Amino acid sequence: MRIAVVSDIHGNLTALEAVIADLKDSSPDLVLHGGDLADNGSSPFEIIDRIRELGWKGVYGNTDEMLFRPESVRDFAKHAPGLHSLLATIEEMAAWTREELGDERLAWLRALPDRQVLDLIALVHASPGYAWRAPNQDAAETELELVFSTLRKRMIVYGHIHYPYVRTIGHMTIANSGSAGLPYDGDFRAAYLLIDENPVDGNTAVVRRVEYDVDKELKALTYSGLPHAEWIAKTLSTARPQLP
Repeated sequence: MRIAVVSDIHGNLTALEAVIADLKDSSPDLVLHGGDLADNGSSPFEIIDRIRELGWKGVYGNTDEMLFRPESVRDFAKHAPGLHSLLATIEEMAAWTREELGDERLAWLRALPDRQVLDLIALVHASPGYAWRAPNQDAAETELELVFSTLRKRMIVYGHIHYPYVRTIGHMTIANSGSAGLPYDGDFRAAYLLIDENPVDGNTAVVRRVEYDVDKELKALTYSGLPHAEWIAKTLSTARPQLP
């Protein structure tokens, strides 16, 4: 069975449509989304509607939780002092996105589970039971085992950090799908994960990169009305995380 995981789209419809086109070539049997769908982008409601139209199952991410439970970002900030100076900006952007989505789409986000568990694979947004913190791409094996071993699957997939990778630790493979809409790893292309599930020989996972028209998305951001859109534009333009 071939499974694709598309995560961290962040309202980037141009990137999502390029990924959808590429999925026709990679031909997965199942597509899952890893959350962080709508916030911080030009096209929040279009993203939600497109994913629902496609019937992709998935999980909620931290920015999804922030949309349907606004106090969650302040709860996280209590343990992340570096976030305090950004709170007002983050909340203003989230308020705009929340208004764009409307109550029915927010209810759909709220109903998403925190994990998807298949025979050999488990998908979470960041960590089991907590969408706001995840191991980095260079985390020690002991940290990865501590965070993900409770899922008791041969392959663990997560998003959140916007850095794709695949690592094997003992009998467990841990993979990050990267970001389809807001990469942080210096590669402007959209990222998603492609998994070939094999119960005998084990699963194999590869990160797939997809070219898309970044300039088109930058123009969409400019005219979207998203507050502080220039912050997201700087990140898209560099494929690196930026401060507003």
